[in-house]
Amino acid sequence: MLTLRGVAVALSPLEDLNNLYAKMKRRAATAEIWSNYYNGDVPLKFASPEFKNQTGELFDNFSDNWSQVVPDATVERMVPIAFRLNDGTIDSAAWDAWRRNECDVEVGLAFLEALIAGRSYGLVWKPDGINTEITFHDVRQAIVEYVPGKRRARRAGLLVWKDGGQERASLFYPDAVFLWVRETQNSFGFALGNDAGWISAGVLANPLGAVPLVALENRARLRGKPTSEIASVAPLQDAANTLWAHLLTAADERAVPARAVLGMDRPTKEILDEEGEVIGEEDLPIDRFRRDRLLWLEREGAQIAEFSAADLTNYTSVIETAVRHIAAQTRTPPSYLTGEMVNVSADALVASEAGLVAKVQERQRYFGASLRELMRLEALAAGDPARAEALSMGSVVWRDAQFRSEAQYADALTKYRAINVPDEALWERMPDTTPEEIERWKSMRADQASAIVGGDMAAFYGVKPDAPDSEAPAITE
Repeated sequence: MLTLRGVAVALSPLEDLNNLYAKMKRRAATAEIWSNYYNGDVPLKFASPEFKNQTGELFDNFSDNWSQVVPDATVERMVPIAFRLNDGTIDSAAWDAWRRNECDVEVGLAFLEALIAGRSYGLVWKPDGINTEITFHDVRQAIVEYVPGKRRARRAGLLVWKDGGQERASLFYPDAVFLWVRETQNSFGFALGNDAGWISAGVLANPLGAVPLVALENRARLRGKPTSEIASVAPLQDAANTLWAHLLTAADERAVPARAVLGMDRPTKEILDEEGEVIGEEDLPIDRFRRDRLLWLEREGAQIAEFSAADLTNYTSVIETAVRHIAAQTRTPPSYLTGEMVNVSADALVASEAGLVAKVQERQRYFGASLRELMRLEALAAGDPARAEALSMGSVVWRDAQFRSEAQYADALTKYRAINVPDEALWERMPDTTPEEIERWKSMRADQASAIVGGDMAAFYGVKPDAPDSEAPAITE
């Protein structure tokens, strides 16, 4: 039995590696399904065998993709802009590390992957012992195992990646990191599959004292698993695709009126031999009548009948109902799905987005806990345990999840100012305002105040005039 930091591990590291790798591959298979829905790469479902035999592969690459809109609408409103310590101050060191690792860009991809697949992962490590790296990975590369009975106590973590013809793995424990490698191709370049055994590539000490791999999990129930945002969309997505396939097929065959000739034999023409004798007859091509737009009805009582075109709105109304169900179930504003937003008041728009805003704020709580843990590990890697403790009890500062116009922000902030809310608190409520910009504004305000106290009013209101030349002759009366 292996014991790491007081935690008993019943399996050897190699057995643990094989078990976690197999579990990761099972999750990756499910994640691939939701990823295909997000990309619109799904087979046609709910169609009868007769319809499939009729259309063949015609609709194999068709998808009216609503599965992409739902996670995109959520992730575009989840933008962390700072990390606050437990005393309420902004941690500039954490934000510097965040920006240095381009996490302000990469975290959006991690959130999107978590919304699609249910999970993504963040890793904090010092590969060279000097610079701390924060990287993000999807469920096809990483997995975290928890202590039985404890939802947030990480027992182990596994990160796997390809390196040419090899596959490498890092198995993280609180005290150690086991490195593994195995061949995925033989000398002829053929894949070896998963049967090739892992070979130890060394063991490293883990100075952080914790598994440095952190899961960013989409909301789950207490006894459930993290869920994909696309799971509830997929059935209605399949229904919409099938309805569109039926509509397009009907449009091809029945979108225009069809005319028929009643009371006549089929139009034919005689077939003559070389001597001009009639030896048979053949049907006249219908294209001739379509081209010439002429038809002679020679038999008495013959008449023209017409079959009206099919009403395709029967299909579109059902598709619109399915889209409305997607909007209701996923709390996505209808304007995101239907594109209909004409003469809508600001209050009506805010009300239509209330469900999405509440959903985003809920996700911010779950993802915020993971981001705090990531930055706690970053502080430990930087050798600052006091800051790490303060970050663990702090919070993540997010950009406002509610999209408002500048006039709405100005009106709200003016009313807050009227009840003596400090300027710094008002600035934090402004969208896309970073802590660095707030510090710059505070410095500018201090400079203005100093100019006023010093009597330099020109410096406060505008450009200061040039001072008189000391060498100029004095003017005397």
